[in-house]
Formats: sequence, C-alpha cells, structure tokens
Amino acid sequence: MRKGLIRALRSAATAGLCALAFGATSASAQALKLGHITPPSHVWHQVSEKIASDLEKTSGGKMKIAVSPLQKLGNEAQMINLMQAGAMQFGVFTVGGLSNREESFLAWSLPYTFRDVEHATRAASSPAAREMLKRLEAHGMVGLGYAFAGMRHVLSLEPVRSPKDLANKKIRSFPSPIYNDWWTANGAAPTALPLSEVAPSLTTRLLDAVDVDLDALVGLKFHQQAPNLTLTNHMAFPAAIVVSKKWWDARSDTERDMIRKVIADAEAWGYKAAIEADKSNLDKAKADGAKVIDADIKAFQAVGGGVRDKYTARNPLIADFYKQAQDL
Repeated sequence: MRKGLIRALRSAATAGLCALAFGATSASAQALKLGHITPPSHVWHQVSEKIASDLEKTSGGKMKIAVSPLQKLGNEAQMINLMQAGAMQFGVFTVGGLSNREESFLAWSLPYTFRDVEHATRAASSPAAREMLKRLEAHGMVGLGYAFAGMRHVLSLEPVRSPKDLANKKIRSFPSPIYNDWWTANGAAPTALPLSEVAPSLTTRLLDAVDVDLDALVGLKFHQQAPNLTLTNHMAFPAAIVVSKKWWDARSDTERDMIRKVIADAEAWGYKAAIEADKSNLDKAKADGAKVIDADIKAFQAVGGGVRDKYTARNPLIADFYKQAQDL
C-alpha cells in the first residue's frame, strides 16, 4: 500500500510539473487583439494584417495578433475603452474618432490642407503630427504611427457641381464637429450612419449623398446606388496606429523596440499602398460605372477657408500643424 501511495504521489507530481510547463509555454505566446472599423478590402486592414504577420515572425511566434475589422470588437469609443483596460492591445483608429479625446487631431480634417494622399503622408512626420500621437498617452494609448486612406470626395444620387447643389441634401458624414461644420457651411445636412447602413439608405433615398474615400467606395460599391462622383478632394482621412498603454508599460525595452520597428515598417508600407490605391481605385470606380462630375472646386475651396480659420484660431497645435503641412 505504501509503495502504491508513493507511486501515486510521484505521478501527481509529474502531472503537476507538466501542467506548469504547459502553462509557461502558453503564457509565452501572447494572444493579442487588433481592432478597426473598415472592411477587409481597405488599406487599413492590410496594414493591420502586415503588423500581425510581421510581429509574429519577428517575435518568433510569441506575439500573435488576431485582427478584427468592421467594428467586430465594438465601435471606436468602445475599442478605446478596451485598450484603456488592457483588454485590446492594438488599434487603428480614425483621427476623427481620436479627436473626441485629443482635440488637436481635428487638424487632419481641415478642408483643403492637402493636395493629395502623398502630401498628407509627408505631414505625418511633422513635429505637430508626432505631438498629437504623444498626447494620446494621457488617454491610455501610445501612438506609434499613422495609416492613410484616400482623399475625401462626394458620391451622390444627383450630380453635385457646386455647394449650391448640396442645399438641404442629407449627406452621410463622419461623426465629428469639423465634418458637421464643413457640410453645414456647404448647405448640406450632415448625417452620421455606420458604413453598413449607407447602401440601403441610398437605395431608399434616406440619404442623398456620401462623404467617402475611394477605398471604401470601391470596397463597398456605393456607386451602384449613387453613381455620381464629384472629386472634391476636400480632406485627408488618416488613422493613428496605437497600442494600449497599460499593456505597453508591462513590456520589456526589447519588446517595445521590436514593436516600434514592426509598426514603422507597416506605416511606411501603408503610405505607399494608400498612394497607389487612391489612383487605382478611381480607375476601378469608373470602370464599374461611377460617373465623374465636373465641378467648381474653387467654390468648395472658398467654403473650406472659413472652416479652417475657425479651428486654427481655437487650438495652437491645430494652427501649428496647418502651417507645417503648408510648408511641405
């Protein structure tokens, strides 16, 4: 009986050691989450997938990121709450959404600040743009880079050639004060809707137009409901690549350096992809039935000047960013 008891204790000890070893192995492979709001066809999703792939490879499999597109982990406000709690480690968040926490991010949406996507990507290296990222730490996030989509345009049921064609029209717009001010100044009624509700709202004429980048337009085929595309080119549309500060603070210096390098590489790759996509997506949209409308762009630019002046006057960092972007 004594020998049987000894054998049982030895077996239990061996099983316990195996369990501990398995637990240590499991703990060494971190299961991480990255969330964003765009569809899988969007360049931000491609940037996210590159971060996930490169980090797994660079970490030797110790850091594995599950990428969740299309708000599967919640809307941006909910995902930011998850990051603050350390329950979500990575995010690619619109600067419009982040401006609800740090006002200076509104600078990216100043009308007619950028000539094109390439100009906007260069502004991402400006001191003001990097200061915006730094200020996210006060909100439980560490800003490590930017990602870009195409420039913003107007897609509509009826042709839009000047601001007067938008009078009293409902336009799907990003839910942000500066977007509201911009479209109200053009005479339109800005309407906040999730991307998933845009197509049916155009079909039923609950919407007259959409403020959209070409990446989302091609990916979600909004031009099948509203064929008229006015290339207003009125705003850039970046996102910030962020990590949870709570999670980041628990990482070693070596891990942080590795993550910074992976995100910097993905950031640079994403810039090139966004620039190329903005050109190729226009060709795709036209080939798929979108009709490009000739418009009085100077009339839109004149409206934009008043909106810019309002925001540069109220926030010094917004004013600094605008000046630095114009000097590029």
